[in-house]
Amino acid sequence: MNQKTKSIFLLVLTAMIWGFAFIAQRVGGSILGSFTYNGIRFVLGALSLIPAMLLFERQNIDKEKVKRTIKPSILCGFFLCAASNLQQIGINMTNYAGKAGFLTGFYIIIVPILGLFLKKKVSWNVWLGAVLGVIGLFFISVNESMSINPGDLLILGSAVLFALHILCIDHYIDDVYPVRLSFGQFVTSAVISIIIALIFEDIQFSAVLDAGIPVLYGGIMSVGVGYTTQILGQKGINPTTAALILSLESVFCAIGGVLLLNETLTLRAYFGCFLVFAGILLSQVSFQKKSPNS
Repeated sequence: MNQKTKSIFLLVLTAMIWGFAFIAQRVGGSILGSFTYNGIRFVLGALSLIPAMLLFERQNIDKEKVKRTIKPSILCGFFLCAASNLQQIGINMTNYAGKAGFLTGFYIIIVPILGLFLKKKVSWNVWLGAVLGVIGLFFISVNESMSINPGDLLILGSAVLFALHILCIDHYIDDVYPVRLSFGQFVTSAVISIIIALIFEDIQFSAVLDAGIPVLYGGIMSVGVGYTTQILGQKGINPTTAALILSLESVFCAIGGVLLLNETLTLRAYFGCFLVFAGILLSQVSFQKKSPNS
């Protein structure tokens, strides 16, 4: 198996892990408070990254680079914490996990749009993809009586925060240790979530045990393994192609909701999901002609 094939396999695996994580979040969120669930899973995710740090970032460590990683990890952790908890609250309020997956996937379109404020050019296909996405969101979220679930708005808000999180990582990634950055942001997210949970939520040990499987999946698989396979998968593959493959998480989420939670989607919602996914794909495809030397 060559490197490109391995990369594609790992990225599809990552998308599947993240897609089914929505199911874990929906089940876990029905037992635990949103901040409690996220606090525990980020602790598990951080712990699961310790072997990755020892494996990939143990030799020839630059102490100054380690110090430069601290501030970005805290800032990225703040965005990740806000996005994840807003998403979790929205998942607990929305109709089905599959919808949550597609609404969250809209961040792939939001990222280049927000990039305009950083003076990054946006091609015509991104704008067209955004239009398709907005139309699709209307069919998914707005029912025949022209009402929208409040949880849908919260998940859309989390998509904006996830986009800011991605841009934050993009800004710092070249000057930090990536796995240590991820570890730091998970620790930051865990600390903030647990503090809020202790203040506003009733944490019961028996409930944590009842939500054991969703918490373990969300922490170790979604946070820890998912991030590691993403890093390994993006090695040797075009980042646009990587983003396109990772956008499959919304498809796996919808499949998981139907198979594991017996959820059903209306034809209207399916059509909306199709438009959102088409918009995501269109926004990630480059139509520029390659030069002879590229």
